[in-house]
Amino acid sequence: MTDDTTAMKAIIQDEYGTAPEDVLRLAEIARPTIGDDEILVRVRAASVDRGTWHVMTGLPYAIRAAGFGLRRPKSTNPGRSLAGTVEAVGKDVSELEPGDEVFGIGDSTFAEYARAPGSKLAPKPANLTFEEAAAIPISGLTALQGLRDRGRVEAGQKVLIVGASGGVGTFAVQLARAFGAEVTGVCSTTKVEMVRSIGADHVIDYTRDDFAEGEQRYDVILDIGGNSSLSRLRRALTPKGTLVIAGGETDGRWLGGADRQIRALLLSPLVGQKLTTFVCKENHEDLLVLGELIEAGKITPVIDQTYPLSETPAAIRYLQEGHARGKIVIAV
Repeated sequence: MTDDTTAMKAIIQDEYGTAPEDVLRLAEIARPTIGDDEILVRVRAASVDRGTWHVMTGLPYAIRAAGFGLRRPKSTNPGRSLAGTVEAVGKDVSELEPGDEVFGIGDSTFAEYARAPGSKLAPKPANLTFEEAAAIPISGLTALQGLRDRGRVEAGQKVLIVGASGGVGTFAVQLARAFGAEVTGVCSTTKVEMVRSIGADHVIDYTRDDFAEGEQRYDVILDIGGNSSLSRLRRALTPKGTLVIAGGETDGRWLGGADRQIRALLLSPLVGQKLTTFVCKENHEDLLVLGELIEAGKITPVIDQTYPLSETPAAIRYLQEGHARGKIVIAV
């Protein structure tokens, strides 16, 4: 039993598995303790992304070697993005104090309380709800760094977003527009109007048209949700264009689709086009950039479904089935 004054409800995961209903359960446990450079956050909302599934399943196996636990999960649950209120701060934290509203990245965030490094939190944008703010961190950072740092998108360029209707894609469409690009989004039939509504200049329904077969060529392609071959993606690029691979997965237990990224990096020095990939850097500075863009009205989180904490397994199942238009949020 836990002390009522320090107890909390949280999703618990004891072992890796592919069925969220089998490996995740709601329980009452002790609140996490924090280190000198950490912050205890009273979680008001968290969000689900593709990385949630990877951490839950431990697949591909490289995720385990990256620090998430070799034989069993090291964290209580696979939640990482959050928004909430600062409950307590470590002695080395000076930027935030109890009562501050924040958003960012923490550990085991499918819970009433979670700990987070001070370096991965930022003040919550004043014009957002906690649910909207929780949708931002990992997906927003991935879109920002893919377009700004890897794609080096500039005003007037033609940008193609493959997987435009998902969590990362909905941020990418809006960010590319904010950077002054002409944006084309690729998605399925039922999501075309949503992608157009968030600012895409053109939308390609991949069930009807092939982005690589037309005459249009793009300066930058951000591939989030596809498994297109490199040759097909290169066909849609200008001769000096840039391909940024940020997603696209297979069922491979070892590489999980990362072999395509590896081939892109090996091929890039041999061709005129730049073929690249990246790992999202979780940092305070870029969370501030996203917050400023949101407060300026340049981007808005797109939320498809909101689930209560007790239904976290159903939220992850919804993601797995590919239904999501934008983000899936857990209200705590």
